[in-house]
Amino acid sequence: MSPEARAYLSSALTFMEKNALHRRTIDWKRLRRTAYTQAREARKPADTYSAIYSALNSLGDGHSFLWDPKKTEAAYGPSPKVIEGLEGRSMGDHIGYVSIPGVTGTEKTLRRYVRQGRRAVAKADRGRACGWVVDLRDNRGGIMWPMLAVVGRILGDGRVGMFVDAKGEKTAWTIENGNPTNEGYDWGASEPVAHDDAPVAVLTGPDTGSSGEAVLVAFRGRPETRSFGEPTSGVPTGNTLHRLPDGALLGVTAVRDADRTGRTYDAAIPPDEDVLVSVIRREDREDRALTAAKNWLLKRPACR
Repeated sequence: MSPEARAYLSSALTFMEKNALHRRTIDWKRLRRTAYTQAREARKPADTYSAIYSALNSLGDGHSFLWDPKKTEAAYGPSPKVIEGLEGRSMGDHIGYVSIPGVTGTEKTLRRYVRQGRRAVAKADRGRACGWVVDLRDNRGGIMWPMLAVVGRILGDGRVGMFVDAKGEKTAWTIENGNPTNEGYDWGASEPVAHDDAPVAVLTGPDTGSSGEAVLVAFRGRPETRSFGEPTSGVPTGNTLHRLPDGALLGVTAVRDADRTGRTYDAAIPPDEDVLVSVIRREDREDRALTAAKNWLLKRPACR
C-alpha cells in the first residue's frame, strides 16, 4: 500500500472508531487488520474504497455510508429551482395536506427547501385546517432540520425529540416559533397555522428512511397524532459526516433517534394503523392510506 493510500484509509478508520454508535462492541484491531489486508495493494485513495465499504458494513448499523467524489459533488451541487415532491394542498373538509421529501445539499438548497415548504404549508392552511396529513412516504432522508422547519408550526414548539449517543447522552430537538434551534441553522420564525393543536395523521412506508424517520419520531408522542401506512425502512439514526481528502464523503452512524417521551428507535417503525398494499399498484396504497388518514381526522373533535 502506498503511504497516501494508507494515510487515507487510516483517517477513515479512525473517524469510524471515534464516532460509531456500536463502537464499544467492535474489535477495532481486527477491523483495522482486515481493512489493511483488503487494501494491501492500494496505490491511491480510491483503491481503498472497497475496504472502507467492508469496514462500514462491519459497524452493524445499516446506515453508515461512503459517497465517492462524484456522488458527493452531485448531492451538494447547484441548488434546484424547485424541490420536487415538496407541496401542500387542501383535501377539502378543512383538511390540510403536505408532502415532505428528503433533502441534502448546500445552504442555498436548504433555504430554498424551507421557503418552498413553508409556502406549501400556508397554501394547505388557507381554509384554516382543522387537521393535517403529513406525508413522509417518499422521504428517504438527508438533513432533518429543514424538514422540521417546514412542519414546525404543525408539530408545535418545545422539545419534539432527541438524539441519544453511545454513552446514553441526549441532545434535544427543539422547535421555537416553528424553527428548529439545533445545529446552528436559523431560517427564522414561520407563519403560524390556524390551529397549532390540530390533529395530525402521518403517512409512512418502506421508503421513509433516516431523516424521514426522524420527522416521524418528532411526531411520536404528540397529542392527537396517529400514523398510517406501512413500516419505515428501519434506520431511525443519525450520521456524523467527514469529508475525505479526495472529496469523498464518509457518514458514520453515531446516534439513535428518540421521541419526546424518551423512547429510542433503532429498527423499522410500524404505523399505528397498517394500510396493507400491493407493491404492484402504488396508487392503491396512496389512495387507501390517504382515505384512512382523512377519515380518522374527520372523526376528531377538532374536525367534526
